[in-house]
Amino acid sequence: MRQSPPADEAAPLRIADARGRWTLLATVLGSSVVLLGSTVTNVALPRIGDDFDADLAVLQWTVNAYMLTLAGLILLGGSLGDRFGRRRIFVLGIVWFAAASLLCGLAPDTTTLIAARALQGVGGALLTPGSLAIIEASFHPDDRPRAIGLWSGFGGIGAALGPFLGGWLVDGPGWRWTFLLTTPPALVCVPLALRHVPESVGRPTRPNAAAATGTGSRRGFDIAGAVLGALTLALATYALTEARTGGPVVVAAAAGSVAAGAAFVLVERRSSDPMMPLSIFSSRPFAAINVITLCVYAGLGGFFFLTALQLQIVAGYSALAAGAAMLPSTVLMLLFSSRSGVLAQRLGPRIPLTVGPLVCGAGMLMTARVGAHASYLSDVLPALLVMGTGMVVMVAPLTVTLLASVEAADAGLASGINNAAARAAGLVSVAALPLLVGMGPDAYRSPASFDTAFGRAMPLCAGLLALGAAVALALPRRTAGTAQPRHGRAHGWLMEPPLVSRFAHHQALD
Repeated sequence: MRQSPPADEAAPLRIADARGRWTLLATVLGSSVVLLGSTVTNVALPRIGDDFDADLAVLQWTVNAYMLTLAGLILLGGSLGDRFGRRRIFVLGIVWFAAASLLCGLAPDTTTLIAARALQGVGGALLTPGSLAIIEASFHPDDRPRAIGLWSGFGGIGAALGPFLGGWLVDGPGWRWTFLLTTPPALVCVPLALRHVPESVGRPTRPNAAAATGTGSRRGFDIAGAVLGALTLALATYALTEARTGGPVVVAAAAGSVAAGAAFVLVERRSSDPMMPLSIFSSRPFAAINVITLCVYAGLGGFFFLTALQLQIVAGYSALAAGAAMLPSTVLMLLFSSRSGVLAQRLGPRIPLTVGPLVCGAGMLMTARVGAHASYLSDVLPALLVMGTGMVVMVAPLTVTLLASVEAADAGLASGINNAAARAAGLVSVAALPLLVGMGPDAYRSPASFDTAFGRAMPLCAGLLALGAAVALALPRRTAGTAQPRHGRAHGWLMEPPLVSRFAHHQALD
């Protein structure tokens, strides 16, 4: 009897085939679960605070515990999929994420909720890189661009619906259902993936080098780098979030963050297979793009965290209305972000990455008018339309320029680093911004106090984007290299740039 070939050596999938469509559905459901976990929570924060009688720090940790583990472990998650099989790690991530979501929804206290949110981030780090990598590894080259376009488009719709669904659930059955919402898609996704998604493993990190040496080794695991990177972020977040309380523990956390960061750099410099090779930053455009990313996504992270609270606490919106209010920016991104990437190819990176952040920052400044009894049509909507326009102009060119700034073999690594940088920037912003604008532990319980602090915060968020625009002025008018991913378009969603796996670019070199 003839033995069937391994799954990763089987015939490539086609969208017209049933297995191809089921595989695409599984990856869309997986990425949508993580996007929902990222977007539904902000509108639930006031109710969480009220139910647990919690202070502002608890609300910050509810957001940041998830972002912390996701940002710190996402590069490691991609390596695990390359080594042990993308489907295997993808399914593990889905199950892990669903279990953590269930724990969030059933949490009896804030400690359990925050711990469960951190576990959610671990699950997200396991499944997020694998979602796109499965498509790239499984579909026929002729169908791959369309498959990725469908994956990206449906994922963007999931991101757009997240705040709306979250608000509807908060106003209806309660905030706990914003976490339980992700469980049904996960229960559907797991059997689909196990039955239909072919298994695949990674190629060598440097295919040409591997062939020259006669080796076929894949990227290894930089466990020390992953631990030190996550520890650096965790200690910095703790120090910033708890700084208002002072004390030796906060000082020790700040000092520990600096020490862990220095150790991380040392380990990455000396490791034979680092998680984040420092040599990639020798490309000045790549380094500049990541500085811009830190500035832009720090501003965006602070904006979306505080605005969801401002609309409910000060403007008096329901959770549903606050979630729906954010839709215009997302819709603009869905409709026009791919076109702005093409425009960046024609104009070069400097103009869109200078103009986009400035327009986006202007929209943030306009939200200062969103006070008590604010009118949506005259106060909220114009600000969000201006801000969404700025995001359309800058987000896709940011990704296009990033990929053009490195060799094709490093495109997946560069994308992962940039994605982690964006998440880390939002994490630090949510931790630091309330401290910088003088928000006390109970500020969200006082509309007047919160409104005053919000008015101070928006210029800081806009200033971060202006700083990113200033860095963009140093970019060359044209960036040499491949200006766009070979596999087709990739949307930039609201809170993070898209991931591009290493696998697709290794295929391009073969």
